[in-house]
Amino acid sequence: MKAFQRFDLPPFLIEALQHQKIEKPMDIQERLIPAILNGRDVIGQSNTGSGKTLAFLLPIVAKVNPDNNNVQAVITAPTRELAGQIYNELQKLLEIGDGQQITAKSVTGGTDRQRAIEKLNKQPQIIVATSGRLKDMVENQVLDVHLVEMFVVDEADQMLDMGFIEDIDPIAARMPESLQMMVFSATIPEQLQPFLRKYMKQPRHVHVEPEEATPAKIKHHFIPLKHRDRTEVTVELAQQLQPYFAIIFASTKEEADEVMTAMINAGLNADVLHGDIPPRQRKQVMRNVDKLDIQYLVATDLAARGVDIKGVSHIINHSLPKELGYYVHRSGRTGRAGESGETYTFVETDEYPRVKALQDQGVSPVFADFKNKQILPIENPITKVEKKKQQLKNNDPVIKAPKPKQVKPGYKKKAKQQAFQKQKREKKGKK
Repeated sequence: MKAFQRFDLPPFLIEALQHQKIEKPMDIQERLIPAILNGRDVIGQSNTGSGKTLAFLLPIVAKVNPDNNNVQAVITAPTRELAGQIYNELQKLLEIGDGQQITAKSVTGGTDRQRAIEKLNKQPQIIVATSGRLKDMVENQVLDVHLVEMFVVDEADQMLDMGFIEDIDPIAARMPESLQMMVFSATIPEQLQPFLRKYMKQPRHVHVEPEEATPAKIKHHFIPLKHRDRTEVTVELAQQLQPYFAIIFASTKEEADEVMTAMINAGLNADVLHGDIPPRQRKQVMRNVDKLDIQYLVATDLAARGVDIKGVSHIINHSLPKELGYYVHRSGRTGRAGESGETYTFVETDEYPRVKALQDQGVSPVFADFKNKQILPIENPITKVEKKKQQLKNNDPVIKAPKPKQVKPGYKKKAKQQAFQKQKREKKGKK
């Protein structure tokens, strides 16, 4: 634990880490905790599973003054599931010693608004919230953010994709000039730059690139669809794999519902998670997942970002995600903490260039055929296509085998007879 002690964190935080058997800081924690403790704005760019949640929670808790009853830190996340996960991690840090003097609350959309208001009767020192509910509480003066010292925007690129940056922009505008802003994201798209420039002062930008695109022990199987029905073969494969626990990813809510219905009809123990599922039902789904009461979870990419689902042995991609970057997030749900995992993705021929793009990013594809309830390895069709292209590019002559001369039936016999007749005529002529 000496590794964390050198950050000069309060003893109760060191003890909380010991209880969780967290022994040494991860790369992003090493590089950002000192900067955050020193009051700098930071941008932490890294993939899911890199340890970024503790990278901001540890220094925030260390800096909060338990004698100051104002809201000192606000942490916002794009989904209820992710906000809940951050809040749970925060609670683990506050349950020992002096940590119990720090107050923290979680307010998220999909919960009873009146109860959320009552929860904030006494202002917490740290608040974890989804952007929509945070905006509602601030605009209606239920939550006072005028004296906030630290503001975290987690999964900022997803916030941007879902239109939530527009919610948090006016909230940040109400906070003090001296605000310390922390932005964490897997990618930093160009459209996010105006927001960053508006609120951040010479931020320390740390980009932690994984040694590999996805954990080494994940096998990436790509199965040519060959114009078969995606949903039918997805269900057949799910049955055949007999996973410990599998997530089946669909690219749209409609696809997810379609796959879910087909799986239930096939007698599989499955549930579904996407943005249109009512909040109470979503909570129940996550409880079922945590207790392993289901074997299959059909989900949109909502579940791929940030939410930590333990014990995932298999990932099945009903289709490739629209944004290829999500493939890594989907695959990253399995193969956690050094365990092995398997990913299966159905692709049509016109999607091979997208698989090649993943290959260029470090994914090692293994092509397989799935028929008659068997998964059999096949030659990589991308390699075949590339060889042909290379031949054409190099103008390599195509050497064709010479056509065999056509020989008429009885040719040899006739030739011998003709030679014999010729010899006879020559002898006669000599006489």
